[in-house]
Amino acid sequence: MEFDVWLSLVVLFTVGGLTPGPAVMLVMASSFRYGFRPAMLPALGIASANVLWLVLAASGTAALLTAFPSVTLGLKVMGLLVILYLGLSTIFGPPPDMSVSSGDAPKRTGLYARGVALQISSPLPLVYFGMLLPLYFDADKPILPQFGIMLATVTWLELQGLAVYAAFARWIRAKLQGVRAARIFNALIGMVMIASGVWAIFA
Repeated sequence: MEFDVWLSLVVLFTVGGLTPGPAVMLVMASSFRYGFRPAMLPALGIASANVLWLVLAASGTAALLTAFPSVTLGLKVMGLLVILYLGLSTIFGPPPDMSVSSGDAPKRTGLYARGVALQISSPLPLVYFGMLLPLYFDADKPILPQFGIMLATVTWLELQGLAVYAAFARWIRAKLQGVRAARIFNALIGMVMIASGVWAIFA
């Protein structure tokens, strides 16, 4: 992979990783509720699911989806339903318990699975991995080395961006006082999560 192509990939996924979306909101909500370290479990799940999206981008499946817009729309709608469930659960769920700590977090596999399920079903990765990432593959060069470089780059940038948001959410929690403020924060997270999913449908 040429350096300028790799650099443009870094820019693309740095901007994508720092843009609030369903994955970011899930990690923020987890960090706000349980702490920074538990929140990195769904972040790892998100990064793991990206491997599947990369495989689809490298295999040409993305081009097939582009050729059949109705299939793409169906996948987006299914993803939006998952995001609606997570977003509404965050907004209308039980009031956050400000005394909850990392020791009260669900099982690690549960937090990890949430990240995997969200990233697999979310419409946003379909935009990035399905419509943009295939442009970075050079068909005249071996695919496997390009795949390895992209996987390492995307995983590192994704985890760094999510870690920034997880730390920010924990900082906000330290500043908020009372259940009402926590509910407002959760409501904002849920609304941004839903809005980003809707944007991915119509963008």
